[in-house]
Amino acid sequence: MKPFENGVSLLPSPWTDTFLSLLEQVENDLLISSPYVKRFATEKISETLLKKCAAIHPAVKLVTDMRPESALAGSMDLDAISALSQKLEGFKLVHLPSVHAKVYIADCKIAVITSGNLTEPGMRGNVEYGVALTNQNVVNAVRCDVEAFAAIGTSINPSDLPALAAEMTELTKLFRQYQNSTRVKARRIFNERLEHAKLKLMKQRVIGKTLNSVFSDSIRFLLQRGPIATKDLHPLVKDLNPDFCDDSVDRVIDGVHFGKKWKHHVRIAQQSLKKRGEIRFDGKVWSLSTHA
Repeated sequence: MKPFENGVSLLPSPWTDTFLSLLEQVENDLLISSPYVKRFATEKISETLLKKCAAIHPAVKLVTDMRPESALAGSMDLDAISALSQKLEGFKLVHLPSVHAKVYIADCKIAVITSGNLTEPGMRGNVEYGVALTNQNVVNAVRCDVEAFAAIGTSINPSDLPALAAEMTELTKLFRQYQNSTRVKARRIFNERLEHAKLKLMKQRVIGKTLNSVFSDSIRFLLQRGPIATKDLHPLVKDLNPDFCDDSVDRVIDGVHFGKKWKHHVRIAQQSLKKRGEIRFDGKVWSLSTHA
């Protein structure tokens, strides 16, 4: 990592040493956003933090995409995340289906923004590039942004991870059988299990929440960037919540319809926020109320 001006260092790959250096600087908390997570990286985290911080137990928050498609693609290792959660007392996991940012932050000391995922190829195999930031004001700003999009995600209880990991392992086996088979039955069994896994994860997303609150959180988050017209707001909400906004499927969870009815639910959320005075509509665009 070569120091540059104003607390910025350019970060070509491999950047494993920089990641380990970042872990060494953790005292209070580690905040990570990465859609792909594998055991190589999670073991680096646990080994370094347990060796360095055995007495203080820093908080660790991981924001990632836990959708079954990630596990089937081999980019997500839920067993590794489950093992990490068992080793670190202060571990928190946030599921955000639309997350694609790769950001690594140690306290308010250093933030790494890079194209590299939390995987071995992402850190030392692929050709990646990024920057390391040490200016405290900049690191704080990056941290606030990551916490903001983490807030619209769903906290997953670590105690639920072993069961989710076991289900993903079984689904992956079925997927391989499905790929190697031309039988209609194999395809049907796999599709049924895939749908079951999706529904199970969607239920996690609405524990303690309503669908209205999920979409309301998304609308508030998007309007922080500035006013947005309805025709532009809806697709942005869909991008944040692809599992809840599937036009091709009308899923029903505990009596609540998801999928094809998502635009209706977004409109209800807009009107609820407007009624509470949190957002306003001037006839053209929606924006946050100044007093909200």
